[in-house]
Amino acid sequence: MAIINLENPEILWLIVPVIIGGIYLLKKSTKKSLIISRIIIAILLVIALASPYTLDPRVSSDENPDIVLISDETASMELFGKETSTNLYESLTAKTPTTLVQLTGEKTALGDAIMQYARGDNQIVLVTDGNNNQGAELEEALQFAEDVGTTVYYVQPELEKNDLSAQIIGDKTVIVNNENQFDIEVTQAGDEKVSYSYELYSDDELIRSGNGEIDENDRNDTIPVSQVKFSSLGEHTLKLVVTPSDSDMDPINNEFYKSIYVIPKPKIQAVGLETDSPLAYTLYKLYDVSTSDDFSNLDGTKAIVIDNVYSNSFSGTDVDELKEYLSDGRGIVVVGGERSYNFGNYLDSDIEEILPVISKPTDYSGGRNVVLVLDVSHSTAAHGTLGDILGNAIHILENENLRDAYLGVIAFGSEGLDVSNGLVYLGSSSNVDSLKESIETLGPTASSETSLNEGLLIAEEWLQNEAGELDIIIISDGGIEQSYDESLELASNIQGNGVDMYYVHIQSSAPSQRDEFGAAYAEKLMDEIGGTYFHIAMGERANIVFDELQETPETDNGTQLSSYPLIELNTKHFITRDVDLDANITGFNDVTPKAGADRLVITSTGKPVLTTWRYGLGRVASLTTDNGEGGDARWATQLYTGNNSKLISSTVNWVIGNPREETGAVVEAPDGWFGTPVEIELTMYDEGIPILKLDGDDVPLSLTGDNVYEAVVEPATIGVHDLSGYPIAVNYALEYRDVGLNEELPKLIKQYGGKTYTEESEARALLLEDARENSQKLVRETVNQKIYFLLAALIIFLGEVILRRLKEIQEMKKLQSQIQE
Repeated sequence: MAIINLENPEILWLIVPVIIGGIYLLKKSTKKSLIISRIIIAILLVIALASPYTLDPRVSSDENPDIVLISDETASMELFGKETSTNLYESLTAKTPTTLVQLTGEKTALGDAIMQYARGDNQIVLVTDGNNNQGAELEEALQFAEDVGTTVYYVQPELEKNDLSAQIIGDKTVIVNNENQFDIEVTQAGDEKVSYSYELYSDDELIRSGNGEIDENDRNDTIPVSQVKFSSLGEHTLKLVVTPSDSDMDPINNEFYKSIYVIPKPKIQAVGLETDSPLAYTLYKLYDVSTSDDFSNLDGTKAIVIDNVYSNSFSGTDVDELKEYLSDGRGIVVVGGERSYNFGNYLDSDIEEILPVISKPTDYSGGRNVVLVLDVSHSTAAHGTLGDILGNAIHILENENLRDAYLGVIAFGSEGLDVSNGLVYLGSSSNVDSLKESIETLGPTASSETSLNEGLLIAEEWLQNEAGELDIIIISDGGIEQSYDESLELASNIQGNGVDMYYVHIQSSAPSQRDEFGAAYAEKLMDEIGGTYFHIAMGERANIVFDELQETPETDNGTQLSSYPLIELNTKHFITRDVDLDANITGFNDVTPKAGADRLVITSTGKPVLTTWRYGLGRVASLTTDNGEGGDARWATQLYTGNNSKLISSTVNWVIGNPREETGAVVEAPDGWFGTPVEIELTMYDEGIPILKLDGDDVPLSLTGDNVYEAVVEPATIGVHDLSGYPIAVNYALEYRDVGLNEELPKLIKQYGGKTYTEESEARALLLEDARENSQKLVRETVNQKIYFLLAALIIFLGEVILRRLKEIQEMKKLQSQIQE
C-alpha cells in the first residue's frame, strides 16, 4: 500500500479551527448531520490544500546508455597492448554515445578521473592496469560513483612485456650500533618464473649480494637482510641494485636508494630491573638505561620499564607522576613475575589505573567463529532495509560475549563478496573498528537477484577447517525465493558439519519473501535445517544470545600444563608485524584485559601475555610473564632468545614512539619518489631562527604549530639529497613501482556494483548489454493525490445536497396530499 506524503504539511493545522468551529456549531444547531458533513468536507479540502502525493516506483531503462571510456595511457601501460582501448572505443561508439578520456604522463590519477566523470546518468569503463598513484583513492572514487548512480566496469588489458621493480623496506630512523632488518622486495608485472641477482650497498660498501627467484605463481619475492648495523650517527645510505636475468622492460626501477638517519640510543629508566636477567641484557644492548626507583626526575627519558615490582612499591605520588609522564606522550612497559600483577596485589591498586589489564583471572577464552552473511541486493535499498541489515550486523559486532571471537563478514547480491578478508580477531579494538567501517560502507548491488547460496558458499569454505563453536548469521529482507533450493542444500550441509545457523529476517515490502501458502522462505529454511529464526521490524535489533564459552582448561590429560605455546593474535600491530614468534612460556600472571585494550599475544589457553593500550597521549604495555630470570622458577626464557627477543624491543620501541631527542632543531621527512612532492616537518626545541637548506638551497618554511614548521620540496634528480644534515632519498617515479595488473581492483569493482572483463573480446560482446541492463533504475515518480480528496469532498457535498433535496420533495408531496384531503 502506497504511503501518502504531503508537500505542505503545515496546512493541516487549519483542521484545528475547523474542528473547533464544528463542535461549537453542533452545540448550537439542530441540523447536526448537515454540520458533520460540512466538517468532513472542510477537512478534505484542507488536506487537498496540503498537496498530498504518493511515490510510484517504476523501472526506467536506456537502450543507448551514455558511456565514458577512461583509457590509461600513462608510462606503466607501456607493458600492455595499446589496441584494447582503441578497439573497445570503436565498438562502443558505433552503437551508443561514448566519450573517450585519455590519461597520460608519469602519474595515474585514476580515482580523480572516476570522480570527475561519474554523473549518475552515465556509466564508466576503465581500461587500465589499475595502479592509481595520485589523487583520490580508488575505493573512495568507486564508492562515490556508486552513490551517484554510475556503474563502473573494468576491462583488463593484455600484458605483453614483463618488468621488475625493486624496493628496500625498513625503518629510516635507526639507533646507533643496533642490529636492524631490511627487506629487499622485488615485484614482477607478469606471472613468469623470473630469476635475478642483487647487490646491497651501505655507504657504497657492498654488504649483501645473492640471487633471487620469483615463481610463476607469485608476483613478489622478499629477501630479509638482517644484522645491518650503523656505527656512526647521522646520514647513511642503502643502495640496492637488481639485475634481472631476462624479461625486464625498463631498468629505471631496478635501482633503489634508502636514506638512513642514525640517532643515539634512547634513554629509558628501569625500575626493579634484575641486572643479570635476559630482559636486562636486551635493554642494555639497545637503549641507554638508567636504574632508579625515583620518578621525580624523568626529563630526557623516552620510556619506563617496570620489572616485577609489588604494588605497594608505588605511592600515590609515584602514580600521579607516571600519569603526568604519560600525558607528555611517553610510554611505560610493566613486566610481570612473582611480585607483579595478580601476585603483587595490583587489583584495585593505584598503579592498576594506568594499566591495560585488571589483575584478576581471565574469565573468557577463544573458541568461537562467527560469519555474518549480509544481504546487499538491490531490493534492500529499494525497500529500505539495507540500513537495518547493516545496523544489525554492527549490533552483533558489539556483543560483549564476542570480544574474544573470530568474525568474518560476507555480503551477497547476485554473487558473494568477501568483505573482511576472512575471519578477523575481535579482541583487537582496531580490528573491530575496521570491520565496522567495512560494514558501514557497504552499498546495494546493481543486480536485483538475491543469491543467498553465493554467500553461504564462502561461509562454508571459511569454517570447514575451523574448530570450536561455529555460527553463521544471515541478515536479510528474506527475498530468497530464487535461490531457496540451492541455499537449502548448502545450509543443510553446513549445519551437518556442526555449524549453528541463524536467520534475521527484517520485515519489509520486498517481493519473493513468501511461498504460495504465505510461509516465509527464511523461516522455512531455518525450520528445515534446525536453525534459529528471528522476524523483526525495521528499526529493531535481533537479540541473539551468545553464551560465554567455557574457559579452556589449562591441563593436559588432567594434569597442569608445563608449557604454554605463545600465539600472536594481532599481526598487524606495530609490535607484532615483523615478529615471527616461536616460543613457549612456563608461567604467567593471570589478568583480564580492560575494555579498549589490544591483546597482541596470548597463550594457547587464551591467557593474555602482551596487552597494550593508549593512556591519554601515552602508551602502556603489560607483559604478563617474567624477565626470563629466576633459576628453576623462570617462566619466559625462550621469549628473550633469537628472533623472539624482537617482541621485547618492538614493545619498548612502541611505547617510546618517537625515539629522537627533543633538543635543538629536529627534522623529519620520508623518502620520496621522482615527480612527487616530499613533505618536511621541522620542530624547534630551542630558541633560534629556523633555517633549512636542500643541497645548499634555502627551503621556505611555514609556521604550522607551536615551534613546528612545514615545507614541501621536490628534488629534481634521483638519488640521496642533503637537507641540512638530514638525508632524503628520491627514487624512480611512482608510476614504475607498481607494475602489472592491480589484483585488488576487480574485487573493488565487484564490491561497488561493477563488473570486470578479463578479455577484450568478452567486453566487446557483453559490455553494452550489461550497460543497458544496469541503466535500468528504480525511479519513484510523484503522483498527485489532491484530486481524490477534492472528489471525495464534492461527492459528500453533492450527496448531502441530493439527500436534502429528496427529503424536501418528500415533505412537499406529503404536504400536497394533506391539502388534497
